[in-house]
Amino acid sequence: MSSDQASRPVVAPGAPAAETPPRVRRAPKKARRSPLRARLRRDWPLLVMVAPGALLLAVFHYLPVLGNVVAFQDYNPYLGDSPLGAMAASPFIGLENFRELFADPAFWDALWNTLSITAFQLVFFFPLPIALAIVLNSIMSSRLRGFVQTVVYLPHFFSWVLVVTFFVQMLGGAGLLSQELRDAGISPPEIMSNPDTFIVLVTAEAVWKDLGWGTIVFLAALAAVDPNLYEASAVDGAGPLRRLWHITLPGLRPVIVLLLILRLGDALSVGFEQFLLQRDAVGRQAAEVLDTFVYHQAIATGDYGFGAAAGLFKALVGLVLILAANKFAHALGERGVYSRS
Repeated sequence: MSSDQASRPVVAPGAPAAETPPRVRRAPKKARRSPLRARLRRDWPLLVMVAPGALLLAVFHYLPVLGNVVAFQDYNPYLGDSPLGAMAASPFIGLENFRELFADPAFWDALWNTLSITAFQLVFFFPLPIALAIVLNSIMSSRLRGFVQTVVYLPHFFSWVLVVTFFVQMLGGAGLLSQELRDAGISPPEIMSNPDTFIVLVTAEAVWKDLGWGTIVFLAALAAVDPNLYEASAVDGAGPLRRLWHITLPGLRPVIVLLLILRLGDALSVGFEQFLLQRDAVGRQAAEVLDTFVYHQAIATGDYGFGAAAGLFKALVGLVLILAANKFAHALGERGVYSRS
C-alpha cells in the first residue's frame, strides 16, 4: 500500500463521505518594489531622454506661475534690481486690477470676439480634419494618400506672416482675384478689410494652415482600428455609410473627445500674430481678441499688473472649461484628459 493510500481515511460502505475541508487561499504576495537606486540604475537612459523636455516645461511653464502675484500688485519693474526684487517691492493692491479689467468695455468686446471666433471654428473647422482623415484612409493608393497628406500638411510650417501675406496677395484689393474680376468688368468684393466677414476669413486661414496637422492625429487613430471589423461588416452586408457610423466614428470617438476638451480649455486663446497682423485692416471692434487686448492695453503701456489680471482670468476660465468638458466626457463613458479618481 502506498503512503498516499495509507493516509486516506477508511470509509465504511454506505456511510456518507466525509466533507473535504475547504482550501484556504493564500493572499498573493505583494511584489516588492525595487529600491530607488536600482530603479535609477535601470531607467537612467529614459530619464536622460526626458530631462530636456521636463526642464523646458519647468522653466517656461511652471516657474512663470509664480509671476501671477503681479495681478494683485501695482507692479513696477524698476523698483528692484531683478524681477523678484520688483515683485517684492511693488505694493499689494488686492483685486483692484480685476475691477479695472471688468469695468473696461474694450475687455468685454475682446472677450466676445474671442468666444465668437472659438465657437465658429469649433463648428466649421474642428470637423474638417476628421472628414479629411476618413477620406484619406479610404484611398487605396499609398502614393496618392501620401502626396495629398504632404500637400495639406506643408502650410503648418509657415509662419502667420507668410499665411496672411499669401491671402493678401490672393484675395486683397490688389490681389490676383481682384485683378481678374476687374478685367472681367466685375467690381471685386472687400475680403481682407471687411469687418463683417472677418470671422470667416480668419477661419479660412486657420483651415489652410492647420488642416493637415489635425488630419495626422486622426489618421493615427484610424490606424488603430482593426481592419477585420470592416471585412466582417462587409460580409454581413453593411454598406460604406453603416461601416462609417458603426466602426470608424466609434474608433475615433476617444481622440475626438480628447481634442475637443483640449480645444475648449484653450478657447480664450485663438491666436495672437494672426489677429495682430490684420487688426489695423478691419478695425479693433472686429479683430481685437484677448491676446491682442493684453498686448495693446497692458504690455505696450507698461501696465503689467492689468495684463497679468487678464491673463489669470483667461487661465481660470480655461481651467473651468476643461473640468466641465472632462466631466461631460466621463458621462459619455470616455476617459477624457484624466480618469475618475
